[in-house]
Amino acid sequence: MVIPFSSVQQEPGHGSFGSDAATGVPLVSVLLCTYNGERFLRDQLESIARQTYSGWVVAVSDDGSTDSTLEILQEYKEKWGEEKLKVFSGPRQGFALNFISLACRSEIDSAFYAWADQDDIWRDHKLETALDQLQTIPQDIPALYCGRTELINEDCQSIGLSPLFNRPATFSNALVQSIGGGNTMVFNHAACLLLRETGKDLTIVSHDWWAYLAVTGAGGRILYDATPTVLYRQHDDNIIGSNSGFFSRIERLRMIFKGRFRSWNESNIRALDSIDYRLSEENRSILNSFKDARAHRGVRRFMYLRRSRVYRQTFLGNLGLILAAIFDGI
Repeated sequence: MVIPFSSVQQEPGHGSFGSDAATGVPLVSVLLCTYNGERFLRDQLESIARQTYSGWVVAVSDDGSTDSTLEILQEYKEKWGEEKLKVFSGPRQGFALNFISLACRSEIDSAFYAWADQDDIWRDHKLETALDQLQTIPQDIPALYCGRTELINEDCQSIGLSPLFNRPATFSNALVQSIGGGNTMVFNHAACLLLRETGKDLTIVSHDWWAYLAVTGAGGRILYDATPTVLYRQHDDNIIGSNSGFFSRIERLRMIFKGRFRSWNESNIRALDSIDYRLSEENRSILNSFKDARAHRGVRRFMYLRRSRVYRQTFLGNLGLILAAIFDGI
């Protein structure tokens, strides 16, 4: 069901992305980040154009492409019209800050927002599916839709699925695991305002993990979809590939022993401390217990970990979490 745009709460002083003038339905700003994406960019843009939900615009943050990416974007700007595609210059500080900085642009103002990678393909119903779920949540509650992906190779052939997660999507889970790729995420205006409140200059591990942490920490809602709506392309230039498979699990164990997981936790905790006032009382207590666990060793570490109720989604993931706690990797 599509809710008329006039019923969606908005702030005064809207930028160039308002309601869909033709239909009056809630507008979705597709937040697409690019960097030398000429190989697959057209496939992604065409999949956006095929969406069964037509109330979309595309905002692109290009991080300094030196190939034909900008020429391709200009081609689609002329094809679709300037009101459908706008291009901004990215911060050139890595993919995470590129995505966050794009979400933080005040001139991009919509009812909903969808992060998009330059090399994926969306199923035709991706936006419609996400909005069907997001529109069941009150507009003042931060809400984020995410889910599984279907993995494809460079020739668009299916090669499997990302892991299926069945346990609840909560702050206790978010502290030690990110369950949804940014390329699957669609979020409402309340969630976007939360990201803007935290700012675009935070030191974070990834934009999607930070969104999961911030939304759950503030008492928002996560809507996890077990049915893939994104074809996630795997290729040699992936910055972050799929985390499925035996070798990916081995790599995660290796990162624990090298201290990378602990470093990631440190960055996330510093970012969460910056929005301590937005955390619910329960989640603030969970975070403090997790901090205490990291500060102690032995029995006391596991006592505080138990209090924090942190967990990963799978049995093997939780075994890895125990190993991390034993070897000072949290």
